Amino acid sequence: MIKAAFFDIDGTLVSLETHRIPQSAHRALELLRQKGVRLFICSGRPYCAIDNLEGEKFDGFITVNGGICSIDGKTILKRPIPQSDMDSWNSFLKNSSTDCFFITEDRVYMNRRSKAAESFIDLLHFITPKVAGLDELSGTPIYQMVGLFTEEYDSEIIQALPGCRMTRWHPTFSDIIPADSDKSHGMRAILDYLGIGADECIAFGDGTNDLGMLRYAGTSVAMGGCCREVAQASDYITGSPDEDGILNALKHYSII
Repeated sequence: MIKAAFFDIDGTLVSLETHRIPQSAHRALELLRQKGVRLFICSGRPYCAIDNLEGEKFDGFITVNGGICSIDGKTILKRPIPQSDMDSWNSFLKNSSTDCFFITEDRVYMNRRSKAAESFIDLLHFITPKVAGLDELSGTPIYQMVGLFTEEYDSEIIQALPGCRMTRWHPTFSDIIPADSDKSHGMRAILDYLGIGADECIAFGDGTNDLGMLRYAGTSVAMGGCCREVAQASDYITGSPDEDGILNALKHYSII
């Protein structure tokens, strides 16, 4: 019996085409609530940048790819990037043209304004961050970064961040999070808090930053249009958000 459902936002709950939650997904969420299923967001976005849920209510939030987790308004997990990595990254950026977003507990910053940064903001309808360097943010815990670089630079970048991992879900940028953190860690914290087993939850995702979540969930659903790695990590492949993917998957499993 499914007792909890976890949803990525961009490309899963929210269409990347319309930047809206399809009516079918709104209906699916309501039917899950009627069944008594606890609903959770599991996103790479920070809480301050979750502005596209159109009034839908959730029992808790896993944000910045597992770095901060809350349930019923109570924070139960925080896992920032190691300070030694932030010091190393600060030195790297001072000698590089790399564009980067820094995410604290309640704010988003970027190291410079650029065409790449504006493209990222436009793609996700993301908030426009304040410009600030890491020297200005010294002593402030950073829970996630978004590096605007293509895959060919991954190996060079990660050498400067030995305590981190990269989760790429777009050709032009990658999420950077602590090495011992991903969405599955947030799920585990919430499920343990509630006394719910992994086999009693379902998770929906579309990007490689969802892999931990999809592999941990008892039932995992990949959205249409996902890459092969995400599809292989999932129990079922449904349609895209615009193809009523969430509603149809829940019907497939007779959950609603």
